[in-house]
Amino acid sequence: MNIKDRMDRIPGGLMLVPLLLGALCKTFVPEAPGYFKGFTQGIMTGVVPILAVWFFCMGASIKLSATGTVLRKSGTLVLTKLIAAWIIVLVMSQFIPPEGIHTGFFAGLSILAVVCAMDMTNGGLYASLMQTYGTKEEAGAFVLTSIESGPLMSMIILGASGAAHFEPQIFIGAVLPFLVGFALGNLDPKLRALFAPGGQLMIPFFAFALGNTINLGTLFSPLLGLGVLLALGVIVLTGIPLILADKIIGRGTGTAGIAASSTAGAAAANPVAIAAVAPQFAPAAADATVLVAICIIVTSVAVPIITGLWYKRFGQGLAETNRADTPLMPVGATPVD
Repeated sequence: MNIKDRMDRIPGGLMLVPLLLGALCKTFVPEAPGYFKGFTQGIMTGVVPILAVWFFCMGASIKLSATGTVLRKSGTLVLTKLIAAWIIVLVMSQFIPPEGIHTGFFAGLSILAVVCAMDMTNGGLYASLMQTYGTKEEAGAFVLTSIESGPLMSMIILGASGAAHFEPQIFIGAVLPFLVGFALGNLDPKLRALFAPGGQLMIPFFAFALGNTINLGTLFSPLLGLGVLLALGVIVLTGIPLILADKIIGRGTGTAGIAASSTAGAAAANPVAIAAVAPQFAPAAADATVLVAICIIVTSVAVPIITGLWYKRFGQGLAETNRADTPLMPVGATPVD
């Protein structure tokens, strides 16, 4: 039936399709987990333990032995996006309370939604765009985007901006699976080969469980317009710094910067993950998840279009000159959608 191929045609489809299926279950058969219980209940409601395994596998997949050019390009994009997200959160935290806004057009908007939408690039989308519009170094520059994966960087940004305070043991507990996976993956290449595929494998499972926290009715509420506005904010507010950084530091044309101005599919899991260790964000987690999901969809559609237009105007010619026949993909690396 070619189900996987059809999912792959959808940007972030590996995350979004199971997320939608879970949301359908939550909307139309919300009592199903309690009715079936057992393993069915576990797979429909076990967001946090599934995320923990995914976070471990993502740590194990990171391999830092890449060329200097790739690391410069990748590091430039990752650091720029994180710094941009930090500045945005720093400013907005002066106006938005931790529990979010509850009235008016911006009802549902929270610092949690903003940071989770802004700080994590869709690595799979970036890699595919750069294979078309970029050089081999740009195509391989997704290698460090895995560092953004999971709630780690979001928690660091929230803490550094003063929007949240995490007790040391809570912070360590949140990042420990990632660090253990990272250590094991770099100590033994065979362990990396064993665990790294789990990063992709676990995405549909935590997406489905995450979807079971979303009622589709909220998508057709005022959150839809707010989510689209937030998505445009992601593209503009992170895209402009990324373009400048790519041109000035990465010595590119800015195309890679535009391609990185998206929201990763896996970012939809971060509000729940952060709320699990920071209860002050629990009231905002549900709406934040919906807003981030909308950002994923909108940026997955808009960013390829904008990247193509930018490439035709500013980047065409450079990629053809510098691109090798086969894009550089570091061994064992897997872009995160």
